[in-house]
Amino acid sequence: MYLPEIKRLLDPALYPHGSEFVVGHLRYSLFAPAMAGLVRESHLSVALVMLLVHLAAYWLTLFAGRLLAARCYSSRAARSGAVTLLAVWMTLPIAGTSLMLMDPYVTARSLSTPCALLALVAVMELLRPRFEVKDGETRWGAAVLCVVSLAGACVMHPLMGAYAVGSAMVLGVLLLENRVVRVWGTAGLALTAVAMAAGLQLAAAPESEIYRRIMLTRDYWFLSQWHWYELIGLAAPLMILSAVAWAWRREGDLARASLARMAVVCGVTATVVAGLFARMESGTHLVARMQPLRIFQLVYIVMTLVLGAELGQRVLQRRVVRWVVVFTMLAGVMVAAERETFPASRHLELPGVDGGGNAWERAFAWIRKSTPKDAVVALDAEYITGPGEDAQGFRAIAERSTLPDYSKDGGVVTNRPELAAAWLEGQVAQAGLNMEEDARRVARLRPLGVSWVVLERGAVTAFVCEYANEAVKVCRLP
Repeated sequence: MYLPEIKRLLDPALYPHGSEFVVGHLRYSLFAPAMAGLVRESHLSVALVMLLVHLAAYWLTLFAGRLLAARCYSSRAARSGAVTLLAVWMTLPIAGTSLMLMDPYVTARSLSTPCALLALVAVMELLRPRFEVKDGETRWGAAVLCVVSLAGACVMHPLMGAYAVGSAMVLGVLLLENRVVRVWGTAGLALTAVAMAAGLQLAAAPESEIYRRIMLTRDYWFLSQWHWYELIGLAAPLMILSAVAWAWRREGDLARASLARMAVVCGVTATVVAGLFARMESGTHLVARMQPLRIFQLVYIVMTLVLGAELGQRVLQRRVVRWVVVFTMLAGVMVAAERETFPASRHLELPGVDGGGNAWERAFAWIRKSTPKDAVVALDAEYITGPGEDAQGFRAIAERSTLPDYSKDGGVVTNRPELAAAWLEGQVAQAGLNMEEDARRVARLRPLGVSWVVLERGAVTAFVCEYANEAVKVCRLP
């Protein structure tokens, strides 16, 4: 969803058909213009710039995590444990939100996440009462860092930026020394969030029937559709952080207790908002669109830092063998999970190297090299969940127009309701494409300007197929 918009900003001739699904869904974000600007100014390829930004975002996230851990722990073992576990768990799924701690490719969240963490660091620098007295210059620096970090999060990803602002406000209140102010201030912020959600729900415009159907395809928006283990993934971090906050508070460590409490307050508030207003049977789904449970990205990061710090401080200490054994095992689990999730793709993708073992990606690369820029390609509406496809995005790789798909373009439509009719038309035209007869394919696709079609290798067709591999074939529509 992100890369095609960057490519179109650099080359307006790309995606002439259905460009509304390529540009505009990030209209409140400066992410795509910023990335396109980096490509222009650096004179490097898009792929190389994306790789460098990806590495920079990961480094900045780990750096911000270390700074946050340093505000809570004095021992080197604790800080190193926090950062190492964060590095190992970077692709940890966040309950049922369809998010990870960090995406395995560059997105707007790749930049909003470290900005949010840096804002929390700045708040702790400003308000932690047990710090030594800071001079005015240091406090001004922390204030500037807080404002700049929150602004950066908001312009990169407005939704995640808003949740970062809320988290920073809650942390600021919890760091105050007056207990009455802490309790009532935190309660006030939580009730304000619930009231704002209620206001949004009441003020939401009526939804069309088509748009409502699209909304209900986003199962991860609604708690009632989550599996039991996803609900455990929602409750477990809150329980863990509540326990450590209580223990630290008894020890008189306000900083650590406040950070853990912040995550608990934000997580509980988001869960209440989602339970009350993000419901499938609701008349409107504006609050569901806001995906309040995405704030659990910060909750999970705080939990990861806490667990890593405690592991390093209490268990691993300065025993090198323990560090190697424990983190090798943890990393091995994550690698195995990633291999199971995406079994047909390379897990290290470098600029200038095509699809490797993924047959779908190789076919998309062939389309990019062998078809004109104005070509329109059709695929099965749910191709992205096909065997061995591994969620490889067609537009990002092939750089060609295509009819709307069920998954990613459905997500675009949730932010742009005016595209609902065009999305539905694309679904109808591409539904069961691999099973249709050629006459039906032509009747469905030709009126929509389609010139090429991607079919599974076993699909029966008399079309001229100019490319084929073990999984798919690319055929010219007569």
